Amino acid sequence: MAAVGAILAATSPRLEINRMRGATITNTSHKTRVPYELKQGQSRNFHKLPSGLNMEFIFQKGSEKNLQSPPLLFIHGSFHAAWCWAEHWLPYFSGHGFDCYALSLLGQGESESPAGAVAGSLQTHAADITDFIEKEVQLPPVLVGHSFGGLIVQYYIACVENGVVQEKGSSCLSLAGAVLVCSVPPSGNSGLVWRYLFSKPIAAFKVTRSLAAKGFQTSLSLCKETFFSASMDDNLVLRYQMLMTESSRLPLFDLRKLNASLPVPKVNDSSIKILVMGAKDDFIVDAEGLSETGKFYGVSPVCVEGVAHDMMLDCSWVKGAEVILAWLGV
Repeated sequence: MAAVGAILAATSPRLEINRMRGATITNTSHKTRVPYELKQGQSRNFHKLPSGLNMEFIFQKGSEKNLQSPPLLFIHGSFHAAWCWAEHWLPYFSGHGFDCYALSLLGQGESESPAGAVAGSLQTHAADITDFIEKEVQLPPVLVGHSFGGLIVQYYIACVENGVVQEKGSSCLSLAGAVLVCSVPPSGNSGLVWRYLFSKPIAAFKVTRSLAAKGFQTSLSLCKETFFSASMDDNLVLRYQMLMTESSRLPLFDLRKLNASLPVPKVNDSSIKILVMGAKDDFIVDAEGLSETGKFYGVSPVCVEGVAHDMMLDCSWVKGAEVILAWLGV
């Protein structure tokens, strides 16, 4: 979440995704100091983007009992990487027959970093996802985006539904569906910040200290309050705190430029099946933010009880997974 000074007026972004060549490789020049050990059945790979940079992804193949299920492609938010999905949700959904891919966006996890002060923009992150889908995924996937990753997924939906023409005259790649998990709403995080300032000033201070000032990296209690349920084991929080600290070498966005480019373009009568879900105990995205996203897509959002912002890592992670599984029709 941005500090108040980072909030700018919203304008419509230019829809643009460039499509170029990429390839899977098996090595990378960046290694995190706190490595994530893969679980059984998972593999760490690297997709070479048109820029020449290597993007990490963790893959787990689905069981043979549901061969026609669409692949799931997971997109993390700020301070996270592919590992946050590999902990619980990749084993869970692969066990129900879904091929699962979790990306680490550039400058995050073991992906390489672009030149500059930030990892990218909505446009560049969406372009990287497009290139990955085209080269690595056999069928139209369901995109699952968390927090700011959810905002990237929203932009991608707009690109698909508005028929954006990419380089060389090809259209954006189709999707089998999209899931927005505790997502930043289409207007960005500025509304969240202002509501916190006027209704919950202490919470606003904590959120700003935790995220904008990265206080979650050094305070275990603040990390827990920001991302997890109060009942979460401290040892687990400490482990995830270390992984989150190592995961984000660059900010995902320039938040001033991002907020100036929002809201994401409106999609009328979307043909893409969309699930909007939030967490009852979310310290970052409030109920009004969740409602905004649901109204934007004309769907009733699902608010999961007893779980916090990091729904895929929380001690009650299975609650959110079960909602998605039911929505997928399995």
